[in-house]
Amino acid sequence: MDKHPINDLMGTVMEKLRNMADVSTVIGESIVTPDGITIIPVSRVSMGFASGGSDFNTKNQKDGQANPFGAGTGGSVKIDPIAFVVIKEGQVRVMTIEPPASTTVDRIIDGAPEIIDKVMAIVDKKKAEKTERAEKTEEALPEVPAE
Repeated sequence: MDKHPINDLMGTVMEKLRNMADVSTVIGESIVTPDGITIIPVSRVSMGFASGGSDFNTKNQKDGQANPFGAGTGGSVKIDPIAFVVIKEGQVRVMTIEPPASTTVDRIIDGAPEIIDKVMAIVDKKKAEKTERAEKTEEALPEVPAE
């Protein structure tokens, strides 16, 4: 089978997309601060690609002549920063970048850990107060001799 022009078209676009989104796009160049902290950016890369074409006949086409060809192609690369790897004094930490909550449900889910911490603090405080009252009551009661 003869090589079709769309193969070249698709190959060119794929090569260009590959060049735009290489490994250094996902794991970026490390940055070293004057105080010795190393920061490495981490990104999410999304790619989209579409291509299409068609052979068609013309009114004046001669027998044995190749059909004219029309094609189009497009591609896109989206890069979202998602985290930084921070290396300080031999300790490695990943600091994520999260977009702000956009819906009520997202806000509730984002706030859940904080709400649970507050509720647990209240419960712990109530337990401590109850234990303290019980101890004071026990100290205030006169001792009853055993029979």
